[in-house]
Amino acid sequence: MGTRFEDRTEAGQRLAGALARFREQPDTLVLGLARGGIPVAAAAASVLRLPLGAVLVRKLGIPGHEETAFGALALARGRIVRLINKPLLERVLQHGVRQDLMDDVEERERAELLRRAQLYPGTGMDVAGKTVVLMDDGLATGATMRAAVEAMRAEGATAVLAAAPVGSVDAQASLERVCDAVVCLHLPGKFRAVGSYYRHFGQLGDDEAVRLLEP
Repeated sequence: MGTRFEDRTEAGQRLAGALARFREQPDTLVLGLARGGIPVAAAAASVLRLPLGAVLVRKLGIPGHEETAFGALALARGRIVRLINKPLLERVLQHGVRQDLMDDVEERERAELLRRAQLYPGTGMDVAGKTVVLMDDGLATGATMRAAVEAMRAEGATAVLAAAPVGSVDAQASLERVCDAVVCLHLPGKFRAVGSYYRHFGQLGDDEAVRLLEP
C-alpha cells in the first residue's frame, strides 16, 4: 500500500472528521503526544474548535534495538507515570542485556521529559472531570499512548479516547482494553514504520512543537 497521508497536519484534519461528534463539546480537550502527535492534535483541535494541549511521553527502547519499547513514560502535572512490559523486560534480561543499561535508558528519558516540561506550553492542563482525546501520529506498539492514558486516568479524566491516523492491529487491541474508545483511520494488516504512511514525515523539533502549542 502507498502513503495514506500528506503530512501530520492533513492527517489531523482527516482525524477530526472521524471525531465530529466532539466538535465544540464542553469539558473536552485534545492533547497531542509530544512530539509527533502535536501537529496532528493541533490540526484536529482547530477543526473541532476544542482546547489544545500536550502530554509529554517517552518510549523506553531496548539498548541496541531502540525501536522496540520495553515500556514508556508519561508526565502529567509533574507526576511521571511508568508503564513497563514486564514479560518483554524479563526476556531481554535473560538474553544478556544488562539491567544497568536498561536503567540508563530510563534515567535518560526521565531527564528528557523534565527538560521538555520546562519548554512546552499546554502540558499542565487540568483534565479532572474532562473528556480527553489523546492523539499521536501513529500507533506502532501503543506503549507511549498507554502511558498517556494511564496518566490521564490518574489525573481524574472522566473519559479518555485514543486517536491516530494509522496504527497496528495489536496496538488498537491493547488500547481498547484501557480506553473509552479508540479511533484509528487506517489499520493495515501488516504494519510498517509509521512514517511510511506519510508523504512528508520530518522530525519535529522543540521550536515547532512550542509554536503549535502557544495560545
